[in-house]
Amino acid sequence: MIDISVSGIVKEFEVGKKILDGLTFQVDAGERVGLLGPNGCGKTTFLRILTGVVHPDEGDIVIAPNKRLGLISQIPVYPAGYTVEDVLDTAFEPLHKLEEEMNQLSQRMADGESDSTLLSRYDKLSAAFQTGGGYETDTNKNKVCSGLSIPREMREQPFDKLSGGEKTRVNLARLILEDTDILLLDEPTNHLDLRATEWLEEYLEKFKGTVLAVSHDRYFLDKVVQRVVEIQEGKAEFYSGNYSFYAVEKERRYEEKLKQYEKEQAKIQQLEKAAEQLRVWAYSGNDKIFKRAQSMEKRIERIRQTGKPKKDRKMEVRFGEREFRGDEVLSIKNLEKSFGERKLFSEVNLEVEGGERIALLGDNGAGKSTLIKIIMGEEEPDAGKLRKGPTVKVGYLPQIIHFEHPERSLVDTMLYDLDCTAQTARNRLASFKFRGEDVFKPVSALSGGEQSRLRLCMLMDSKINLLILDEPTNHLDIQSREWIEEAVEEYEGNLLFVSHDRYFIDRFATRIWMLENGQITDFRGTYQEYQAAKERKKPVETAASAPVLEKKDKPKRPGGTKNLEKEVNAAERAVSAAEERMYDLEQEIQRASADYLRLQELYEQREALEDELAHLYAEWERLAADLEEARG
Repeated sequence: MIDISVSGIVKEFEVGKKILDGLTFQVDAGERVGLLGPNGCGKTTFLRILTGVVHPDEGDIVIAPNKRLGLISQIPVYPAGYTVEDVLDTAFEPLHKLEEEMNQLSQRMADGESDSTLLSRYDKLSAAFQTGGGYETDTNKNKVCSGLSIPREMREQPFDKLSGGEKTRVNLARLILEDTDILLLDEPTNHLDLRATEWLEEYLEKFKGTVLAVSHDRYFLDKVVQRVVEIQEGKAEFYSGNYSFYAVEKERRYEEKLKQYEKEQAKIQQLEKAAEQLRVWAYSGNDKIFKRAQSMEKRIERIRQTGKPKKDRKMEVRFGEREFRGDEVLSIKNLEKSFGERKLFSEVNLEVEGGERIALLGDNGAGKSTLIKIIMGEEEPDAGKLRKGPTVKVGYLPQIIHFEHPERSLVDTMLYDLDCTAQTARNRLASFKFRGEDVFKPVSALSGGEQSRLRLCMLMDSKINLLILDEPTNHLDIQSREWIEEAVEEYEGNLLFVSHDRYFIDRFATRIWMLENGQITDFRGTYQEYQAAKERKKPVETAASAPVLEKKDKPKRPGGTKNLEKEVNAAERAVSAAEERMYDLEQEIQRASADYLRLQELYEQREALEDELAHLYAEWERLAADLEEARG
């Protein structure tokens, strides 16, 4: 069954500049689809068309009847004085209406009415109330608020006093509690910390409805989506896999198109040479040769219609590095910081040596940015000492970019701040994708991502050996994130960064500082190793806290261990055969990426095979456990 059908959508805001130009695709019930494309390609415009906020110039959108649609980025306006708790409770309005009618009927029966239709109506309402989760509303609300880091004190605040990020989190919680059929996610992880993002991913794994997600969080896309639709020049390109599959397949398609283009260009040159020769011969008065020349030129024009595939140029950038002398980069002793009654951290003791790449992680509000500001000298600690090495020169990209003169153009900003020539300024800006008339725009006209790129451009000139980045990829599209990552990859000095972008953390961190409950856990290793270490600790803690239960003896199986060994071997072979079938099926899915009907059939086969594999794994684990026990 199709949940969303999009057919020939066209939209332009400036005459002659179509942001969407015949966009066509469909999303089936239960699918998880990622909608990708660079900033400005029309993703948010499309979501606004989907929800009826904007009307298309041409084309149709059909939503499956009786399906509830919810958009995360669209924050409704609530009556004045509504608290966060009131906003969350709007998710239960249908249940509240049922409860109100049930109370009225209950009162009438208590007053002596004994009509059978009254009792029948009450029973129906009671069953609907129970089925809809009416008795679990508080439990569900607390669970969702806990997962999305919405504490009790925030729930008591007026909704209109929250920041944009907090409103987004509350609205996400409300939509989850509403049990929406079709979830439209517009950058859902932008205002979530790591813990809340992981909770959302777990929720979406169990979510039975349809998901259409616009996101630049590559880790999130890998975990959540099964198919990618990319908006390219107003039209849809299809990829039958998650982000990692999309990235590889996109490059493969580009290389294939480039080879085809180069082959066609060689053919055109060959034909043009032959056509020229035929025209020379035709001048001698041979009409047949002249017609052949004309025919060949028409053929050349047909071939010439294939355009050269486009690929954005990479930023040719490097940080200006300063030589580092000595072992000590940063020394932190007994550092403390509080704001009023709230203590952010205390007894922080850390040493940083040359060449380290450190990720500072923690929940929103834990104090990460405050610690960075203390290191930068923008905040004073309440207690403790912080010392940088004598040859350390810091380069800093803050989370919130501020320019002292936002009215200045980009090129003037470079001239005043870097004291360079106009040509040097334009060359640097061009290497960061600011070209042509864009360099004369005022800085205030740039988007948040463009301002980050401009600040990074200015930072590149500095001779530094300690680079500090506070949420460097926030609000950037995937391409811009990759540009920053390329620059950081080239940089060989010390790196300290705050980020919720797990793709970025995975790529660069060799040491983790986890700020929790006012303390920093210092882990020397990658983010994956840190996660694995956390998982290893969990069972130990659970075992220590769990009450000791008396072990019941299992009835012994006849035939000793010999039969069991045979059963375990047979289960292993069955699992291996199913895994081979799954591999073959995945290969076939990749080959059929352009055949939608065939893909539907293959997806159904994969779903059935996944269920079979889950059963086989469970059986294998059970038999293996029995064999271990039988061997004593």
